[in-house]
Amino acid sequence: MHFSTTRQRRALFAAALVGAAVATGRFTPAPLTAQRAVGATVGSTARQGTTALVGGTLIDGNGGAPITNSVILVRGTTIVAVGRVGSLAVPAGATVISTEGMHLLPGLWDMHVHLMLVGHGNYAHWDSVYPGEWGRSIMPAAARQSLMAGVTSVRDLGAPLDEVLDVKRRIARGELQGSTIYTSGPFLQHAPYPGTEKFRWGIDGVADARAKVKRLADAGVDVIKLIDQDQMTTDEIRAIVDEAHAHKLPVVAHAHRPEEIRRGLAIGVDDFEHTGLQTAPGYPDDVMQALRERTAQGAKGPLFWTPTIDVLTNYTTRRDDDEYLDDTHWYQYVPDSIARDIRRSLRGLDTLSYYRFVADRGPTLQRKFQQLRESGARLLIGTDAGVPGNFHGYATPEEMVTWVRRYGMDPMETIRAATFWPAVAMGVSDRVGTVTPGKTADIIAVRGNPLTSIETLRSVQLVMQRGQRIR
Repeated sequence: MHFSTTRQRRALFAAALVGAAVATGRFTPAPLTAQRAVGATVGSTARQGTTALVGGTLIDGNGGAPITNSVILVRGTTIVAVGRVGSLAVPAGATVISTEGMHLLPGLWDMHVHLMLVGHGNYAHWDSVYPGEWGRSIMPAAARQSLMAGVTSVRDLGAPLDEVLDVKRRIARGELQGSTIYTSGPFLQHAPYPGTEKFRWGIDGVADARAKVKRLADAGVDVIKLIDQDQMTTDEIRAIVDEAHAHKLPVVAHAHRPEEIRRGLAIGVDDFEHTGLQTAPGYPDDVMQALRERTAQGAKGPLFWTPTIDVLTNYTTRRDDDEYLDDTHWYQYVPDSIARDIRRSLRGLDTLSYYRFVADRGPTLQRKFQQLRESGARLLIGTDAGVPGNFHGYATPEEMVTWVRRYGMDPMETIRAATFWPAVAMGVSDRVGTVTPGKTADIIAVRGNPLTSIETLRSVQLVMQRGQRIR
């Protein structure tokens, strides 16, 4: 964290005040219920090593009013108590981090990333030249970039199985520093595109569909990903969804074409990805009716949708001003030779096949995003980070800014779409997603109020992951 001298002095002064208050007893004891959060007294947490985040305003992810002058006590990897200065005691011997002047939030999620990609403009070149680097340097770099930007969890939707699971486990063991990874491993589709078989698996019949899902589940993936499902038979799609649900894995599916959505809804897909339909002005009436009928069935739980809309919305901005390519922050931790190759590949976005129709899609996005909001689907923050010109870490706050500034989303709901609801979608809301006693201490802090200026999330000042201060 790089503060000016004045900021450093203020932080140190605030910490000194907190320490003095602890020593003199001016932090009053917390009520017994707060002290016994997650089955341990606050006093006992001190003996095991407690960190206290003191003084900032907490947006805890539950959707209620922010907590001013907050105190968050963390022991090990776990949040043990949350309260206010003057009502929640900071135990003697605790490590105190002053968060005065900051707003604290749960660690962000990005629900659609590709860690095997870091923005290169030519997929065929990338897939032929760099497979040996995917697990060795690319995926670790992408996960670390995201973490440093306050994205403590990512959902990777399309990667070679062995490499992504290896990086996921190394991060979980603490051998690598990076966002916690939830992953699908390879896409499942009717037939993989030539040269992509390592991270796209073809489906040939019902038995093969079930076998491929079981292989992924047994390997340890967290979700199953469908693409081009309108090219599969209905029985193949049903076999994939049923087998995934039997293994308690959610299913996410591309939503590029109306028939992909229709089939997915009919067979029980849990989450759709992207704001597709190319240059069509909006979603067809029958698709909207099917969406409303599905979202009205509360007993089935939410239907999730990840629009990944910023990469489309701000295409022309990046096309017309490529100065962002000269900011090496987006290539941090990537080998220099690969970073140079990426920069070269992105000079002139309008020449890339990936963006061929995006300029024409731009005028349709406002209506499509509004239709998704009105459908009752629960929208999630996801970015497609890694696709050409869309960088890890950078992409997540930009998606949030775009939702609020371009599409009129409420800032609190935008924050919850990057914290609480992703945890629900992945079935881990009992462990992460909010700053709540008993949950994992994934916490970030920014200077300024993201509820009035969502742009503050572009510059995260403090990152805590699993109770460890990362920056």
